[in-house]
Amino acid sequence: MGNWRRLLLVVVATAVAGVEPAGAQGASYTAPRLVGTENPDLNGIWQALSTANWDLRPHTAGPSPFPELLGTLGAVPAGNGVIQGNEIPYQPWAVDQQRQNFEGRLIRPNDNSTNETTGDPEAKCYLPGVPRATYMPFPFQIFHTPGQIFTAYAYAGATRQIHLGRQPQSPNFSWMGWSIGRWEGDTLVVDVTDQLGKTWLDRAGNFYSDAVHVVERYTPISPNHLLYEATIEDPTVFTRSWTIRMPLYRRIEENAEVLEFNCVEFAEEFLYGQFIEELDD
Repeated sequence: MGNWRRLLLVVVATAVAGVEPAGAQGASYTAPRLVGTENPDLNGIWQALSTANWDLRPHTAGPSPFPELLGTLGAVPAGNGVIQGNEIPYQPWAVDQQRQNFEGRLIRPNDNSTNETTGDPEAKCYLPGVPRATYMPFPFQIFHTPGQIFTAYAYAGATRQIHLGRQPQSPNFSWMGWSIGRWEGDTLVVDVTDQLGKTWLDRAGNFYSDAVHVVERYTPISPNHLLYEATIEDPTVFTRSWTIRMPLYRRIEENAEVLEFNCVEFAEEFLYGQFIEELDD
């Protein structure tokens, strides 16, 4: 082994030994309280820094869908995965469905039936649902008051309201579902139901149905970090419940703000361009 390799190993080992795990800090960390309450203040702009939106599971790097046109632009970054246990417990039929989803992720819809059953909803600028909205590569802002939490996402102008201290009935199924929150110590626990089930969990075609029940947990572990967990239960698709986990990072740069990513106009050609072409013919 060369001297530079030995030196590199020493430097890496020393750096790793000096890093305190986030969980260790979180065990003793007490977050600032929201004014007028005994609960942590979650106000701020947050963002996940992971490859979960490409694939929740461990995955290697991969080419873009059109490498002859894009080169490395749009390529898939490798990731260690965010699933506790690394695997999604699909029922046998759902394993095949996930594979079909991925293979057809960029099929251009030519009728409503194809549009409803084929292609990644992200490519169509559909609202991302929960939990995907949290770990898309865009920031989101939490507006926290004693009675509710309002979250605004950069992607597609998505928003959601988390009711605290009350449990109003859901008016209907929707892309972002219906969120009821409660506090367990310093952890915000959110029950999310009544999602349409038409979104995916990532670009790899992982999915759920409208029977899904998501339980989110937001726990402050340092002044600028939240530990995010989401347990996903759907007896239509999975054999058991399963959990994802990742840190969320506070955006601390000066004048940080959530800027619009209004992608509707970006998706129009993909969704409707062929119909315009047929009219032109």
